[in-house]
Amino acid sequence: METAVDKKNVYGGSLPVENVQALASNSKEIPSRYIRPELDDEQVLADGSLHIPVIDMSKLQDDDDDELAEFHLACKDSGFLQLINHGVPEKVIEKMKTDIEEFFKLPLEEKMACAQLPNSIEGYGQAFVVSKDQKLDWGDMLFLLTQPANIRTTSLWPTIPTSLRATIEEYSLELQKVTIFLLKLMAKNLGIEPGKLASLFEDGIQGIRMNYYPPCAQANRVIGLTPHSDSVALTLLVQVNQVQGLQVKKYGKWVPVKPIPGAFIINIGDIIEIMSNGEYKSIEHRAVVNPEKERLSVAAFHSPNMNTTIGPLPNSVEDRAIYKNITHEEFIKLVVTSKLDGKNLLSHVRLEP
Repeated sequence: METAVDKKNVYGGSLPVENVQALASNSKEIPSRYIRPELDDEQVLADGSLHIPVIDMSKLQDDDDDELAEFHLACKDSGFLQLINHGVPEKVIEKMKTDIEEFFKLPLEEKMACAQLPNSIEGYGQAFVVSKDQKLDWGDMLFLLTQPANIRTTSLWPTIPTSLRATIEEYSLELQKVTIFLLKLMAKNLGIEPGKLASLFEDGIQGIRMNYYPPCAQANRVIGLTPHSDSVALTLLVQVNQVQGLQVKKYGKWVPVKPIPGAFIINIGDIIEIMSNGEYKSIEHRAVVNPEKERLSVAAFHSPNMNTTIGPLPNSVEDRAIYKNITHEEFIKLVVTSKLDGKNLLSHVRLEP
């Protein structure tokens, strides 16, 4: 019988490309595939941190109606928020940060022991490279499927540093708990039975992407991560070091996000936009590069289980459905065979007016 483990490598993967960390260390010239002329026309607000709502999870746990209303508004209008007092032990987060920093400091040949396999989305490399002529991002990543345990490719999990595997395991479980809690509150705010939405995420898929963006002297000519909305349901991100780079798109302009120490930056993904029939919206965002310093971050992506049909949930459709139903397997194939391109992915599942 074919299992999720057997099937996950048939969805597609990313074409192999040159390691950017090594490229940045060995060459002063930027290859043409990394140069982004469109950046000249982009507008960036000087300080947009106030545009990102801050939500206190301890108040949500205490059934604070005002905080629940603020959470609903953040999901509807912003799509991004910073979650404080989330209950994940600081030592778990800090250990994840230090282990990731240590991994990216390893010699290239040691990191390549975790290199992406052909036709796979997992491993060390770069994601969403689907053609040999598309523009590339100025960054490397290690992406691992972490939940449920039976879909893991443990051969790609680093053995150096020796603590990283256990660190990822603990971090993964903590973030899964936060995600389920938030999904129940989203359901409540959307008028959906909380257990109904949360049940779709029992044995849900979690992937963790560890990002490394090397410095670039001509940082205004490259992009760390192409503008996109996340294809998943919910993303929880932490910045590993003190170098900022995350920006979200608001009213056609890019707004820098200034992380609050100890907070998770959380954003709505395409799947929640579909399931809420557009009431909650995924937001386009990108990562920019620093001219002098490396930047590291870690994003945990959460999606429903593989048996879930991706489509508007009952009670979320007041007038008509905006999105069609699609199997989770079809949705994943669509994601991994597409390049990052704003919110274009949703156009494939949007119903005609």
